Amino acid sequence: MTRTAVIVDAVRTPSGKGKPGGALSSQHPVDLAAFVISSLLDRSGLDSRQIDDVLLGCVSQIGDQAMNIARQAVLAAGFDERVPATTIDRQCGSSQQAAHFAAQGVLAGAYDVVIAGGVESMSRVPLGSSRQGGSTSAGIRRRYPAGLVNQGVSAELIAQRWHLGREELDAYSARSHQRAADAWAERRFDSQVLPVPISEAALVTEDETVRPGTTAETLAGLGPAFRTDDLAARFPELDWRITPGNSSPLTDAASAVLIMSEDKAASLGLTPRARFHSFAVVGDDPLLMLTGPIPATERILERSGLTIDDLDAYEVNEAFASVPLAWLRETGADPAKLNPWGGAIALGHAVGASGTRLLGTLVAHLEATGGRYGLQTMCEGGGMANATIIERL
Repeated sequence: MTRTAVIVDAVRTPSGKGKPGGALSSQHPVDLAAFVISSLLDRSGLDSRQIDDVLLGCVSQIGDQAMNIARQAVLAAGFDERVPATTIDRQCGSSQQAAHFAAQGVLAGAYDVVIAGGVESMSRVPLGSSRQGGSTSAGIRRRYPAGLVNQGVSAELIAQRWHLGREELDAYSARSHQRAADAWAERRFDSQVLPVPISEAALVTEDETVRPGTTAETLAGLGPAFRTDDLAARFPELDWRITPGNSSPLTDAASAVLIMSEDKAASLGLTPRARFHSFAVVGDDPLLMLTGPIPATERILERSGLTIDDLDAYEVNEAFASVPLAWLRETGADPAKLNPWGGAIALGHAVGASGTRLLGTLVAHLEATGGRYGLQTMCEGGGMANATIIERL
């Protein structure tokens, strides 16, 4: 009998602004991760000894996020000491890759029950901290003598190549905030977002990063975020359209999903919410860097036998507005199905946690709308992307 891998539950914290004084900046990332994985046990009624492994994504594995943060979270959560754990870095797609590894382990028969998730405290461990002054290798310098660039410049290059004007980028970003605000107003996130206690008297209950009153007109007043004189000289063709308003904010958050075989769920009396249908991961141009979701989508559609029109929703991570807009241009997908409850520009992008945050949102949206198939894909540092198709049960 063919094994299948299913999602039984998905949880996340609210998103806090990833800077000192942000809503979750007082919380150690180990404790944020421990909070979401222990909540999965509480909600399912499982004992930690039933968990075969815990796989967590985290990008900046240094400081408070060092020393295999997944194992630290397992111990902090009070799990049985015999439960193993490991930490995964596929840049922004780290927790999506954790979910892939978890589901593929179930399909292979290596796991029966596994937790996948991720965490990032960008207020306490700033993005790029793990580089610690490291230099570029001689091999990289030989292959790319002009040098690679940061993701903001890659977002600019994408906007230039796909002729995405500043007004279009800002309009898309304002729409992300409005969709997220509407979803919160309609309590769409209640099934997955866990209020986080930050003191005896205070709870963080909603995403701090959503700005309901955002308009394209207010965003138009923001200046470019990534232009420097050196970069302007190297890329004279750019007119520098990427701003803080059409980029995802630095964020603190954790998220996790409970994955198991469908037979195991039945034996435990648990109801699966969605089934993993197909997986893909690709490498792409490391200078453009953020275009990976386009070939990842092509590959996963080929493998799944589905078409873009067969899919009822697409979660394409909004690292920058130019990423999903270029994806739309290339795939011909329906804009109404793209990030229907808002994306990372509004909901935040805690890089290690975003993959399973998007996955939980996709599951909840398919349930709310009666959709069958959903696609998730994310651009990743270095020019990569994961893609996942799930089927609602």
